[in-house]
Amino acid sequence: MSAFTEIAASLPDPFRILWRETVSSTNDELRALAEKGSSEGLILIADEQTAGRGRRGAVWLSPKGENLAFSVLLRPIASKALWHRLSLAAGLAVAEALEAFVPVAEIKWPNDVRISGKKIAGILIEAGVDFVIIGIGINVNSTGFPEELAATSLREEIGEEMDRAELLHGVVSRLACRTGEIGIGFDGILKSIRERCALTGHRVSFLSADKRREGVVKGIGTAGELMVEIDGITENVVQADEVRIIG
Repeated sequence: MSAFTEIAASLPDPFRILWRETVSSTNDELRALAEKGSSEGLILIADEQTAGRGRRGAVWLSPKGENLAFSVLLRPIASKALWHRLSLAAGLAVAEALEAFVPVAEIKWPNDVRISGKKIAGILIEAGVDFVIIGIGINVNSTGFPEELAATSLREEIGEEMDRAELLHGVVSRLACRTGEIGIGFDGILKSIRERCALTGHRVSFLSADKRREGVVKGIGTAGELMVEIDGITENVVQADEVRIIG
């Protein structure tokens, strides 16, 4: 806990840290606190999750004490119609924080973060009536990932053990900036995501309305949607799962 305690005082307002040794899910525990009235900026971080999860219920595994698993509570003042943009803002914030250690971090729409073509971070956004939980998992010091996972960590990329608290501080600092830009300032988010988009120009397959589809990604649209050319027609895909590069 000491490393995270040391950075707590230097986090931007209103962010503050609540540390747990073990939780089932940082998102679930923070949601319970949000529903009891916890204020914006609470960061719940755990050394171990026993039931961590990603999008569509996928399991997120992380050995105890090696990586970062945390959730952030926001109570956005922006219109609820814009809350979906927080997914893009969070992915960008993580990528920018990682770039303090590596030359470039790519974003696989909407918010998986990759280095050297391998996944290093995943993000799960969940909304309540008047709050949003941003759950973030980053591979920091784990090594020896199975080849089929196509995953990496900062330690594997840099070749040395990394300071988890330093990275957490960087992510929260970027979140403080980027989550405030989902209204005015969203053009800047889009520009930065387009520069890091891992999908543009590639043929992908994805699930939309539980139907598997394929097409070539043309870019990111003005509302943050994925622009995919399918059978000669460019479609704006607002929500998709299991996006995979196939060519």
